[in-house]
Amino acid sequence: MSAKQVSILVGAVWCAFSTLIWAGTPAPEGAQVYIISPVDGEVVTSPVRVRFGLSGMGVAPAGTDRKHTGHHHLLIDVDKLPPLDRPLPSDAHHKHFGGGQTETEIELTPGKHTLQLLLGDGNHIPHEPAVLSKKITIEVK
Repeated sequence: MSAKQVSILVGAVWCAFSTLIWAGTPAPEGAQVYIISPVDGEVVTSPVRVRFGLSGMGVAPAGTDRKHTGHHHLLIDVDKLPPLDRPLPSDAHHKHFGGGQTETEIELTPGKHTLQLLLGDGNHIPHEPAVLSKKITIEVK
C-alpha cells in the first residue's frame, strides 16, 4: 500500500471514529425543556432568577451516563445556536449547569435580553434531536 493510500485510509478511519465520539445521545420523543420563569416579555430587575423546566426526561449531573437524562445549559443573548453535534461552549453567553441545577440567578445589564435552554448529555453535547426551549425575551430595568 502506498503512503498516499495509507494517508487516505487513516483519514477515513479518523472521520468515522470522530463521528462516533461526537454522536448525540438519543432524546425520547416528546421531551421538552422550557423556562418556567421569567416569562416571555416580562420586565425584571437584576439579578434575574431563572427557573428551568423539563418534561419527558430527567436531570442528571454532567458526567452521568444514564438513559434519557441530561443537564441544562442557559443561552443568553445567543443569535446563532452553537454546533449541536459538539460539546457546548462555556462562556458568558453559554452557561453550564452540570451539577444538575434547575434554577439560577444571573446578572444582566439594563435592556432587552434573550434566554433559551438547551439540554446537554453527560458530555455537554445536545441530544439527538436537540431538546431546546422556545427563546424568550425579557427586559431588565
